[in-house]
Amino acid sequence: VNIAGGTVEEFAELAARLEGVPGVSGLEVNISCPNVSDGGMEFGQDPHLAAAVTTAVLRETTLPVIVKLTPNVTNVTEIARAVVDAGADAVCAINTIQAMAIDVKQRRPAIATVFGGLSGPAIKPIALRMVYQVAEAVDVPVIGCGGIASAADALEFVMAGATAVQVGTATFSNPRAPLEILEGIESFLREEGLEDLGELKGAAHIERTSVAPAGRAG
Repeated sequence: VNIAGGTVEEFAELAARLEGVPGVSGLEVNISCPNVSDGGMEFGQDPHLAAAVTTAVLRETTLPVIVKLTPNVTNVTEIARAVVDAGADAVCAINTIQAMAIDVKQRRPAIATVFGGLSGPAIKPIALRMVYQVAEAVDVPVIGCGGIASAADALEFVMAGATAVQVGTATFSNPRAPLEILEGIESFLREEGLEDLGELKGAAHIERTSVAPAGRAG
């Protein structure tokens, strides 16, 4: 169950209410919410706030706790490390990216809240980069999401270091997307002679040293 709150206490209360509820196997903590007691800054934009929410939730539950990271930060690995140090069992990257649209006829924002969350294929390259970085920074499972609409998309996230993936926006236009992605992954594994998806986890990670300018060797 994905939980969100406007204060640290609200996150804790939701976790407590869900403890022992049949069918709930884990909590995904959405720290992209604005902190109403701190001028509206997202909890996930400050490592101390992110850790405080994580700690508060963990005090109230015995369920696995997954913290969903916001991409609206300068250094996502700093936040990832903070919530993992606070005890998060896993992290999910990424949530939506702040964006906006303007109604040119009305000459005003097209979204009532002015800014909204951008999701879908447009954010996939950013999500991949952040999953790659987070997977290198923490030792807990990373769940990748952001623009996954095909088996190839999902495989990219796994190769970037994700243990699992989420599919959201794609289901709006194709409710069968998750099943088709799963079938595509199974087909890919057969074609490649692989027995387990885990063999591909982090496969795209390379040792990065100095990068020579284009056209130069060494």
